[in-house]
Amino acid sequence: MSTTQSERLRELLEPLVTSQGLDLEEIAVDSVGRKRVLRVVVDSDTGADLDQIADVSRALSAKLDESDAMGAGEYTLEVGTPGAERLLKEHRHYERALDRLVKFQLLEGGELIARILKVDDEGLDLEVPGVKGRKATARRLAFSEVDKARVQVEFSRKDKNEEEA
Repeated sequence: MSTTQSERLRELLEPLVTSQGLDLEEIAVDSVGRKRVLRVVVDSDTGADLDQIADVSRALSAKLDESDAMGAGEYTLEVGTPGAERLLKEHRHYERALDRLVKFQLLEGGELIARILKVDDEGLDLEVPGVKGRKATARRLAFSEVDKARVQVEFSRKDKNEEEA
């Protein structure tokens, strides 16, 4: 049986989020001064648009109002998506990051910045960018070698269609 508030909230809200075609990625209850903030992060394979966020926010708000999961005090509900530099934790996160540049913290120490080309059950096929005019190289990375992985924001990446033109 769940003991923490976050676990109870997940049990209450996850079926509702799933029914909206989204995945419940994260729940956090934070205290900001005397106020409490319930942050709910949702996503899907195709991303979540503003209309979906608004719909799921209304549904979650109604569900929370009819339950006592947040207790009697006031709180603010914030529903959003993981953001540009999301932390990759689940297999589906890696799949959603296909063709994205990712910074890996390796269990053996050190870090690697590479583009995810393919994801399978055991790990990742990567393209490690070349340094100082050198060509990019291929690398295989097993999930068991990864301590942390975070998507990197790219400001100057050329679109594949631009490269082919």
